Amino acid sequence: MENWQEFTEDTIAALLEDGSDPDALYTIEHHFYDKDFNQLEKLAVELFKLGYEVTDAEEVEFEDGGSAWVFDAIREQSLDVDAIVIDAVRLSELAQKHKVEYDGWGTYFEGEDGEGDFDEDDEE
Repeated sequence: MENWQEFTEDTIAALLEDGSDPDALYTIEHHFYDKDFNQLEKLAVELFKLGYEVTDAEEVEFEDGGSAWVFDAIREQSLDVDAIVIDAVRLSELAQKHKVEYDGWGTYFEGEDGEGDFDEDDEE
């Protein structure tokens, strides 16, 4: 996705319109995938060193019979458009450096009761 600014503004606006708490901390998940586990693992190690929580890689199968490895890099933060855009651009560039696909970011709805539902995320 080329325009992280627009995507981020639209996503945050939709969360707030749905009643999500503007002052809450959110679990921001950045999504990565690649067919080569070793390439993905190198990126995961670098992201861990940068302070992200990194989920275990899982293999997913596609309808066409192909498969890829996926993982998320997670950070807790406020719904600050500029900070999220900076992360998305930086992580997209790191993914390119490691020849891994960056598949966008997503988060969860945070209402007054603290319960969260997954929100629309990655677009390319």
